[in-house]
Amino acid sequence: MSAGDKKLRVLIVDDEELARFVVRELVEAHPEMEVVAECMNGFEAVKAVAEHKPDLLFLDVQMPKLTGFDVLELIGTEIPVIFVTAYDEFAMKAFEVHAVDYLLKPVGKERFEAALERAKERIVAKIPVPAEILAASQPPGQFAERIVVKDGTRVTLIPCSKLDYAESQDDYVALASEGKKHLKQQTIASLEASLDPALFVRIHRSYLVNLERVVRIEPYGKDSRMAILATGARLPVSKTGYARLKALLDERG
Repeated sequence: MSAGDKKLRVLIVDDEELARFVVRELVEAHPEMEVVAECMNGFEAVKAVAEHKPDLLFLDVQMPKLTGFDVLELIGTEIPVIFVTAYDEFAMKAFEVHAVDYLLKPVGKERFEAALERAKERIVAKIPVPAEILAASQPPGQFAERIVVKDGTRVTLIPCSKLDYAESQDDYVALASEGKKHLKQQTIASLEASLDPALFVRIHRSYLVNLERVVRIEPYGKDSRMAILATGARLPVSKTGYARLKALLDERG
């Protein structure tokens, strides 16, 4: 790889010290690369990416609190990522989110070198990762248990059970939870697809509501209605939204 005198900046993220050590040793065998930071968890990783702006990320999949897929969602799609995992069931998911490659633990030298070559090609070609991360990070048939929100280097985890409603704001959603609103760069359609449809319903093109927060539905104007939540929030309900809402509430008795 021809990159002049500039070294490739590498960030290693893994909650296991031994795993970080193995990857660091393999990277250090390449004089054209340097490890700029090591992180023990996803929160550290998000901060380190903002601070060090690495060219390549070695990212563990299974970590406490924030998974590797959560981290990838938060840092965006510009940095090539090689996933590191002890479980091969994550391999397909790694490719679904367009990671450069994945390495199974324990990481072997030959497999590492092959992944590194692919990463260098990606870096030279400046190919961004397609922004299809969120949907692919959710296993088929399973729904999100929490929503990850990034504000600068601050990361907030919102349990879905604590989400009152979401409001669409162009390419963002405002998430109302426990008296606060959090802004997340995600479409409301994408958020809706990740949530359990038995608990969350789209009541309006701009609003998605937690059924357990709905206290009553009131008429509002000639053909419209308003959903009144336990928090006191009043949300507009469209005609099709009312049909969905009524069907789900009837199911619950």
